[in-house]
Amino acid sequence: MRRRRLAPLLAVSLTATLAPALGTSTANAAPAAAPSVASSSAAASPAAKGGALDPYTKQKPTWKRCGPGTPADFQCATIKVPLDYRVPGGKRIDLAISRIRTAEPGKRHGVLLSNPGGPGGSGTYMPLALREELPKSTLRKYDLIGFDPRGVGDSSPVTCGLTPEEEDWLRPYKKETYAKDVAWARKVADKCRAKAGATLPHITTRNTARDLDVLRAVLGEKKISYLGYSYGTYLGAVYTQLFPGRADRFVLDSAVDPALAWRGMVQWWAWGAEPAFDRWTAWAAARSGTYGLGDTPKKVDRTFWELVARADRKPVDLDGLLVTGDDIRSGMRGAVFSPLTATEAFVELKKAADGQPAAARKLTAFTGATGTGVARKAAEPPADNMTASFWAVVCGDNSAAWPRNPERYRKDAIADKGRYPLFGDFASSIKPCAFWNRSVEPATNVNNKAGSLIVQNEWDSQTPLPSAQALHKVLKRSKMVTVLGGEGHGVYPSGNACTDGAVTGYLLTGKLPAKDVFCRATAGSNADARQNQKRDQLPGSPLPERAPDRF
Repeated sequence: MRRRRLAPLLAVSLTATLAPALGTSTANAAPAAAPSVASSSAAASPAAKGGALDPYTKQKPTWKRCGPGTPADFQCATIKVPLDYRVPGGKRIDLAISRIRTAEPGKRHGVLLSNPGGPGGSGTYMPLALREELPKSTLRKYDLIGFDPRGVGDSSPVTCGLTPEEEDWLRPYKKETYAKDVAWARKVADKCRAKAGATLPHITTRNTARDLDVLRAVLGEKKISYLGYSYGTYLGAVYTQLFPGRADRFVLDSAVDPALAWRGMVQWWAWGAEPAFDRWTAWAAARSGTYGLGDTPKKVDRTFWELVARADRKPVDLDGLLVTGDDIRSGMRGAVFSPLTATEAFVELKKAADGQPAAARKLTAFTGATGTGVARKAAEPPADNMTASFWAVVCGDNSAAWPRNPERYRKDAIADKGRYPLFGDFASSIKPCAFWNRSVEPATNVNNKAGSLIVQNEWDSQTPLPSAQALHKVLKRSKMVTVLGGEGHGVYPSGNACTDGAVTGYLLTGKLPAKDVFCRATAGSNADARQNQKRDQLPGSPLPERAPDRF
């Protein structure tokens, strides 16, 4: 199988606003909930008593223009937070923050913090993206606040010294290579311990939530409002659990099920792909005259798996990049959430397999190419920073969710490849978390009455609809906006009057809808419309295009 490093989650120019292109719905079975240990809000800041955090909460940031090529009112600063909140007098780390203040202070309600997802996603650019996308009425209400989570980007970035090969982590199960995959997982964990063993245990969602509360105090605010996408919904939910009285207006877009953080959420990628694949075969069959993949769903299914088997025997050569059957399965996992995207990509791949010219721009599901511009900084974080911080959170938030015995992963991968043939073995096979140190704190049991608005597409490949429904259930005063027929990962803003109206109304007034809202996807806001957009410039939320191995 070829190895390739996936496109960075946050490869985006500071002035670009991109949207992710993935989507999921319901099925007959789902991954079992991961073990979760209850943790009360009393444990929000273990050392907060007696003013131990005063040196942090009373900081006065020195705001400066973020860079010579950025708008003058886009300001950046750095504050300090404790590495370990249990020992606030110990090591301190940096927290990089940014802001764009409202142009109409007289109409200001407060601050709107944001997080783009990850874990491992840099968020200091988010105020710029939000200013381009949010309604002017909302911009008048808030100072837009961005930040790089601890260990990420400019916030004391962590590294494990991983090579691109070692960062490639969604690996299919094969009997003949499993021992090598176990050795790889162990090596990643060992390298992380050797390189950052004293720091990684404290790069967790709970500590990032505590950092947000320090930031709240530094900004002089009694409460914060928040807009979080994907992993950012989990961060927001943890904040509401630890600091329920300090959460104002919280929008959680494309939501994580807290009980499945994190192995169960990865496994849900495989489960959610199966109904999307069935939807795709029916869609392509109905258009057999155009695409020629078969005039029944069963025939389209057979066409797909025949090409997978053929590529396993002889990989498809895409200008020197060899695509195996496993690569086809992996690429189609994300592509099938938009039937049009999946069909066009598969048709071109089939042409390439037959030795015919193929349109490269439609093959990105299988090549990983995005062409997205990157805003370069004077001092770049380590090359593996996104991956190192990802594992710190995914393994460290709840080590109990990850079995310690490699044999368990082997059995799960075999079983799930049978249940979910498109991606089951990728999701359930061995991961570095099997060899990670135990979590320094128990997992967060999210179960509170803080008001939040959850927003979710029906067809979302990274955070399936049932995961958002699960978060809605445990956030007992929340309301939910569901986009029926909605494709893609990230909803707000999308140009859909129904969804945008519900979210904007909440941000402006603080009043949740009286009941859950169900909107219909529109042609202009859905994934199919993206074919008419400028390449790599997608409609929808102000999120950059997301790599398929992140939340």
